[in-house]
Amino acid sequence: MPFRIAGSTAVGILILAFIGAIMGPQWDPAPLSEALPRERVSTTIGGALPRQQYDVRVSQITVELDGSSVDARLMEPVGAPEGRPGVVFVHGAGTGQSESAFGAQTQALAAAGVVTLVPSKRLDTYSTSHRDYVEMAADYERSVRALREVPGVDPGKVGVYGESEGAWIAPVIAARDPEVAFVVLVSAPVVPPRQQAAFATDAYLRNTGVPGGVFRAIPRAVGISLPGGDFEYVDFDVAPFQRQMTQPVLVVYGTADLSMPMVQGAEQIIRDTAIVGNTDITVRYYENANHGLKVDGKVSSVFLRDLADWVAGLPSTAGAAPRIAGADPVQLYAAAPVPTPRWLGDGDVVLGVAVVGAGLVALGPVILLVAAALRRVRGQPSDSAIAPGMALRTWLLGALSLLTVGALIWYLLAVARLALGYERNVWIVQGGWLAVRVLGIAAVVAGVLLIERARRVRESGAAIARGAVAIGSFATTVLGAAVLLVVLAYWGVYQLGI
Repeated sequence: MPFRIAGSTAVGILILAFIGAIMGPQWDPAPLSEALPRERVSTTIGGALPRQQYDVRVSQITVELDGSSVDARLMEPVGAPEGRPGVVFVHGAGTGQSESAFGAQTQALAAAGVVTLVPSKRLDTYSTSHRDYVEMAADYERSVRALREVPGVDPGKVGVYGESEGAWIAPVIAARDPEVAFVVLVSAPVVPPRQQAAFATDAYLRNTGVPGGVFRAIPRAVGISLPGGDFEYVDFDVAPFQRQMTQPVLVVYGTADLSMPMVQGAEQIIRDTAIVGNTDITVRYYENANHGLKVDGKVSSVFLRDLADWVAGLPSTAGAAPRIAGADPVQLYAAAPVPTPRWLGDGDVVLGVAVVGAGLVALGPVILLVAAALRRVRGQPSDSAIAPGMALRTWLLGALSLLTVGALIWYLLAVARLALGYERNVWIVQGGWLAVRVLGIAAVVAGVLLIERARRVRESGAAIARGAVAIGSFATTVLGAAVLLVVLAYWGVYQLGI
């Protein structure tokens, strides 16, 4: 008997592993074989001249948008000569308020004689599910026009600084307005958001040390159309706009930033701008700097120096050597289009299948309880029953299926938290995945025990369930558990190997 249970369990796991594999897609990113050649380690900007340091005056202005307005923080060098350059800052996904964003960058630039403007991000047209980067560019263009009108600013020397998500917006501004003087792209994703999300997830998970089976979740979570609709921006391609940029461009990455394709991104910007004959591209990599160019919690002072030198020194710094310099950038895998699941490419369907499975499992015992309560109220005897030994196994199968799904959700959220915090925890990463798989196997064992008991009941000539209520309760729970087991197989719980 134990050997039959073990053999049947193994067969069940193999079937589920096969189902999970054929439902696809798999995840196998291509290694990035060639590194971007650096000309030297020092990031010092060629062509930069000695700069005078100025006191800085800070004020608030209002920028009128189409149907709205935003506050903006204006920082000006006191006593700087007329014809000053200016920079408009474009927020990334993690920033939004004019008062608190880009403090170190704007202080360094203003002290170097550059006028800076940080508008608040417009939020009435910006949400998790809806972002239109072309429309957002139009809003920031109004800030560019506002800065050009500030007394003492040379309208022909106003450029844009885009960081992270803002680096998808800044090229749109530059392409639509050739009068923009220069572009600074900091921690630029370059590839479409869906590709960047998959790349970042892969890098974070590898850093966290998760088992190989977890990587299957990347294309199955990122490659789908997300639940609830919208999210159209995840496939936004900035390349057509980069191919229209004729301005000098400063491209900056921190080598500790795992979320960005720092080698591939710089290469693509160089290729895209070359299409219009633009070779004024300066690339800098800062050692141990993170996504916000911070080292030990503070924005890199070397980066701030180079940023001020490059902007204040234009146009002589635009094409000055070295073109590519800094620490050695490391990008192990290429960011590439994400495979779309063949059968479960619709996020609403993916979510709906899991919810339906869980609902069916929960509905089974509820049917019996409600029917029993109604009969007691009416004083009627029960006319239905599940065969002895079947009910416990049925509820155990349903409970373990639900518990495994819950554990999988917990595990994925815990790993995501560790990955985003650049943390490692072997007990969660390895132990948690082992616990999920053990629960998944236990659910299969419960299913095998149920099938074995059902076989014995049928051989004895008895009915597995008697009466519509019992049959409905039994069938509902088993069907829901089967759905959840397939869901678990889809997310790699029964994948062979580690």
